[in-house]
Amino acid sequence: MAPFVRRGAGLLRRVAPVAGALTAGGAAVYYVYRPRDIPGFGAPAVPPPIYGADGTFRLPRFPKVKSRDQQIAALEHSSGGEGDEYDMLVVGGGATGAGVALDAATRGLKVALVERDDFSSGTSSKSTKLVHGGVRYLEKAVWNLDYSQYQLVKEALKERKYFLQTAPHLSMWLPIMLPIDRWWKAPYYWAGTKCYDLLAGSEGIESSYFLTRTKALEAFPMLKRTDLVGALVYYDGAHNDSRMNVSIGMTAALYGATVVNHMEVTGLRRDADGRLCGATVRDLVAAKNGRGAPDIPVRARCVVNCTGPFTDSIRRMDDPGCKAIVAPASGVHVILPGYYSPAKMGLIDPSTSDGRVIFFLPWQGNTIAGTTDEPAAITPNPLPDERSVEWILNEISHYLSPDIKVRRGDVLAAWSGLRPLVKDPKAKNTESLVRSHLVDVSASGLLTCAGGKWTTYRQMAEECVDAAIAEFGLRPRPVADAPRISGTELVDDGAILDGTCKSHEVRLIGAHGFSRTLFINVIQHFGIETEVAKHLTESYGDRAWSVAALCRPTDKRFPARGERISQLYPFVDGEVRYAVRHEYAQTAVDVLARRTRLAFLNAQASLEALPKIIDIMAEELKWDRRRQDLEWRETVAFLESMGLPRPMLSATRKQVEQGKIDFASSLEYKMYSRHDGTADERVLSTTKKTVSVVECLARAVSSEVIGLRVGWLLWVVRDRMRSGQIGARYLQDCKPGLQDARRDGQRED
Repeated sequence: MAPFVRRGAGLLRRVAPVAGALTAGGAAVYYVYRPRDIPGFGAPAVPPPIYGADGTFRLPRFPKVKSRDQQIAALEHSSGGEGDEYDMLVVGGGATGAGVALDAATRGLKVALVERDDFSSGTSSKSTKLVHGGVRYLEKAVWNLDYSQYQLVKEALKERKYFLQTAPHLSMWLPIMLPIDRWWKAPYYWAGTKCYDLLAGSEGIESSYFLTRTKALEAFPMLKRTDLVGALVYYDGAHNDSRMNVSIGMTAALYGATVVNHMEVTGLRRDADGRLCGATVRDLVAAKNGRGAPDIPVRARCVVNCTGPFTDSIRRMDDPGCKAIVAPASGVHVILPGYYSPAKMGLIDPSTSDGRVIFFLPWQGNTIAGTTDEPAAITPNPLPDERSVEWILNEISHYLSPDIKVRRGDVLAAWSGLRPLVKDPKAKNTESLVRSHLVDVSASGLLTCAGGKWTTYRQMAEECVDAAIAEFGLRPRPVADAPRISGTELVDDGAILDGTCKSHEVRLIGAHGFSRTLFINVIQHFGIETEVAKHLTESYGDRAWSVAALCRPTDKRFPARGERISQLYPFVDGEVRYAVRHEYAQTAVDVLARRTRLAFLNAQASLEALPKIIDIMAEELKWDRRRQDLEWRETVAFLESMGLPRPMLSATRKQVEQGKIDFASSLEYKMYSRHDGTADERVLSTTKKTVSVVECLARAVSSEVIGLRVGWLLWVVRDRMRSGQIGARYLQDCKPGLQDARRDGQRED
């Protein structure tokens, strides 16, 4: 027995290390691959809709923000007595500025925010729509042993989770595929995605995983089969950027911040010691309405510069001789039809022809492709250059099946956003700049918060407010009378506003009563289309109730409410009214680009929807004919920056309403149209008498072009007809066109 015991003990000693290693390895594998809860997908915070004793439905009673006129009056009041001044005056209404206002307001500080244009009118609405840690930054951190890049990734991964917790209706997790064309790349990319998972830790969700070639093609059918050996899939976040920005601003307003858009800073104010003590501002909306707009003095203990790419312009108001700290870079994106990508999976090309990274992502029913990264001049609405658009189309074509022709006409919208990169004197090009941020205080007291990216806006705001408190002796205090943003006493925000930073816990307007099934309740009560109801709940959260209530009846059995402003997209008339009444929309561009996202989804559809939007806003804001005409001109000019074809920039409202917008030549049609035209000779109805192709040819041949081949004639007529149809008004064009063709020589059909 004793020898047996000794042999058993020896065996246990040899097996124990192996068993321990296997146990530790198993625990590590479980930690990485364990199932995790998805932030924002839990049970709804607010109970189902409430019905009264008489069985009638009771709409939630949400608190309302002050009107824009009331906010302007508050700015004017700040120049009164000693206790009327603001603690902080924030200049800039992008993600950073709105984040600073919300952070300060929820710490009990008295804060005002002014924005020259509209909330998210610049960089904050022109992002890639990703909430990401930055896989490419992680790669640089490893290869360059750059700890600052590592810190940026780690910080962003932490902030990424807060998006889904504070605004689950506007944010979502998105799987992103990384195609592999060589077997030797698989271990490299696998190691990179696993490092990304490990860095995320508890802030992550699903772990990355490998797809075989067959599974990759099943998930992304348009992928090119040649050389594809498999794919890796990792998770990042996506969001609706400008609606997120507007929601941050409106939440700050509900917590007591004075928030005013279209309010320009015309100068900075100083006290007797030369320290900044406020600014003078001017209402640009009053000028648009033909009224005088005097400068308004605003007193504040601290002025915060959060103007993104325009940071240096405010700094020069403070110190004309200061050196620039921002190196702006242009990032062009294009929007393609939704069939270019799966509805719930994106794609990344980590090494394009020139070494950059390009994304290919589903968004709002369409597909985003981009981006470029080039040094740029600072302009309010930069134009997407054709070279960048063609580069993007060429790069994505390399990943798509050869039978899919990537056409210029498939570009529904295109825009260029200016990234406010913090300048690094050692960098040779903007692509090497880190999207980090800085908080700086000038000698006269101008606090500047610059750089960064959407994902880290909240962290930037927290550091900025911390710096303001330390530098200017501001005194945060508990918020005793916090509003019930949820609209019900059955649920509160969950954040204890004790004077410390709680912006990572404060849920944004619309988040409290949101659930993934809320759209069903909206359909059942208002009789709104399913697609529209889903859009409203995913754009406004529980405020979808208010938006739906503002939709006009349709006089149809179904849908009973909600007239679309574009038949191609689920945006409805109630959104325009809600934007004006509850979100400070003051121009048609505010609605088209930042409240709805139609301008970013389809520039031509935006032009077609413009008359309806102007009519609704004119009714809400009491615009006269002069203001309506001004809105038409300014909005059409803006749409050029969203990729509206140049031939349409001269369109009048009458032409758009009558459907008479067309391309002037076959070249323009081929470049901008999504289809090749009708394949047969059917006659389609037009506003005037139509004539068949055969009849047109007969008239042409019977005149003076006998001898030309029929193919010739078909080509010229189709060139004049554009889409295979011709009206009587075009007959006069046929004859000179055929004569030109005859002179130019033979050409095949």
